[in-house]
Amino acid sequence: MKQQLGLAGFALAFALSAHAAAAQEKIKVGVILTLSGPAAGLGQQARDGFALAVKDLGGKMGGRDVEVVVADDELKPDGAVSKVKGLLERDKVDFVVGPIFSNILQAIHKPVTDNKTFLISPNAGPSSYAGKNCNPYFYVTSYQNDQVHEILGKVAQDRGYKRVYIMVPNYQAGKDSVAGFKLDYKGEIVEESYIPLGTLDFQVELSKIASLKPDAVFTFMPGGMGVGLVKQFKQAGLADQIPVLSAFTVDESTLPAQQDAAVGMFGGADWAPNLDNPQNKKFVAGYEAAYNSVPGTYAMQGYDAALLIDSAVKAVKGDLSNKDAVIAALKKADFTSLRGGFKFNTNGYPIQDFYLTKVAKRPDGKFQTEIVQKVFENYGDRYAKECTPGN
Repeated sequence: MKQQLGLAGFALAFALSAHAAAAQEKIKVGVILTLSGPAAGLGQQARDGFALAVKDLGGKMGGRDVEVVVADDELKPDGAVSKVKGLLERDKVDFVVGPIFSNILQAIHKPVTDNKTFLISPNAGPSSYAGKNCNPYFYVTSYQNDQVHEILGKVAQDRGYKRVYIMVPNYQAGKDSVAGFKLDYKGEIVEESYIPLGTLDFQVELSKIASLKPDAVFTFMPGGMGVGLVKQFKQAGLADQIPVLSAFTVDESTLPAQQDAAVGMFGGADWAPNLDNPQNKKFVAGYEAAYNSVPGTYAMQGYDAALLIDSAVKAVKGDLSNKDAVIAALKKADFTSLRGGFKFNTNGYPIQDFYLTKVAKRPDGKFQTEIVQKVFENYGDRYAKECTPGN
């Protein structure tokens, strides 16, 4: 009997020491973003926002030290799959944070979630994973892609724009943007131009716009595409004639290059640097001090992605071995978002407020988007009803 008790005590001691050792190991987070090429500014903002959050958390999540491994997906889906497999197999990360673009997300989603590793997207939120293909290992700290574009469709409808020209990149997020815009906009679409991803010359489309004379232009042109379009739009003399309703075309990642050419252009977003709450003011000041630039939604959503992971690790007391417990903790989203109100819908996409924004030049000479009006409140995406929790 004494021998049995001794063995039981040894087993318990071993289990406790193993648990303590696990608690001392670093949490490993793989960050995969577009960090080179014309769209590099977007990924850099998300990377820097995430890094600032880790710094503000004291380099720990839920009491455990954090190691961040950063990879550049180069906006190449095949390459992104190789990079993310390296994060999973070589680096053995606990979480993957990324990417920026939806075509990259569609490439890496299956390898990550099939590995039962948690994938947190700080930007890409395609419709393809918001409905029946939702996954308990996938969470989005941004939005469902359609929603930001819905803002502009609602504004175009409310402002009585009868004829609109649409111009978007020819990939999943571009198609989602058009679907989102059309949800509330019931006027005439004079033309839909689908542009190859990476296009930097828009003279053909600008000539069409000048000829058709629409009441407004709706466009989604991220990164370097947006820089080229805005500058050429201004040079063509169209900026003073035709309102531009855009998503991800004029934001803090592109404004340093666009500058005065973008002033007055409208955008749609889940946040802006001038959003008035204490945690956001602290974040904006901290980001500007650290990186000498104005943060955009990519940085904010990257910061919130780190806070989300921290909240889950805290809830499970640093023990990530019970995947179901981590899933439950992530779904609770028990953290104070920089945007204020935030919670997850059944599909792992947020329920949140959305705003119309406008580009302004600050007294210090820097450019930022500023909130014009709240368009949607506590708004969840339309695909969530097709998601069965526990998928």
